[in-house]
Amino acid sequence: MRITAASDLATVALAVAGALRKAGIRAVLTGGACAAIHTAGGYTSEDVDFILQSTPSVQRLDEAMASVGFHRRRDQYFHAQSTFFVEFPPGPLGIGRDLAVKPISKRIGASRVAVRTLSATDSCRDRLAAFYHWADRQSLDVAVLIALRNRVDMRRIATWSAREGATEEYRRFVRELARARGRTRGRAS
Repeated sequence: MRITAASDLATVALAVAGALRKAGIRAVLTGGACAAIHTAGGYTSEDVDFILQSTPSVQRLDEAMASVGFHRRRDQYFHAQSTFFVEFPPGPLGIGRDLAVKPISKRIGASRVAVRTLSATDSCRDRLAAFYHWADRQSLDVAVLIALRNRVDMRRIATWSAREGATEEYRRFVRELARARGRTRGRAS
C-alpha cells in the first residue's frame, strides 16, 4: 500500500499495520487513531499509535517502517508525503489499570486487510481513561461519539470505571451519552 499526500489516517494505519505484519512484528492500533476509526472519521488524530506486542530490534522496526516510507526521528516516525506520524508508546497493552485487554481484528473501510486494534468498547474505555485521569474533556466527547456509533458494553465500562475509582465521572459519561442520543433522535424526527 502506497502512502501519498492524499492518504487519510485509515490508509496510513493499514499501510503501517501491513508493514509490521510482513516484518513479523505484532502490534495493536490504539489511542486517537483507533478512536478515529471507531467514529468513522467523526474524530481525527494527527498520529497513529501502535502498542508493540513483540520485541523487535530498533533496526527491524526501522526497516519495517521504511518499507512504507516512514523514517524515525527520535521516538516518532515521519513520512515525507503524509501529515500523520506514527508512535509506538511503551506497553503493555492496557487501559487504566486493566492489563487484560484483548485486541480484535477489524477491517477498515473497503480493505480486505484486517488491523489488530482495540474493540469499540475498549477504545471508548481508552478515551474515558484520559477523561478520568487527566480531566480531558475532548476525550469524554470522543468516548460519547464512539458509544453513539458502535455497540459498546456499558456494563463492562461501568464495572471498569468503578475499579478505576471513577464512578462519578462514569455517571457524567452516561448523562452526556443520553444527551447526545436525544440530539440525534431530535434531528431524525
